[in-house]
Amino acid sequence: MRAMVVIGLILLVLGLASLVVPIPRRERHGIDAGPVSIGVTTTHRERVHPAISAAIIAGGVALLLFGRKR
Repeated sequence: MRAMVVIGLILLVLGLASLVVPIPRRERHGIDAGPVSIGVTTTHRERVHPAISAAIIAGGVALLLFGRKR
């Protein structure tokens, strides 16, 4: 019972955080020719799709409700 409430709270916090916090992703583009390396590193910040965040939040709320009923 108590574990469901804790997992529900964790999912709720992660779902809310995924709405606002972008996830950084780095890509390296370049060429290696022997001992010489020329390249550019780009960073993209992408957010999680709102439908996925809503599903995580809904799962957290459901676990909170079912964990408290028992």
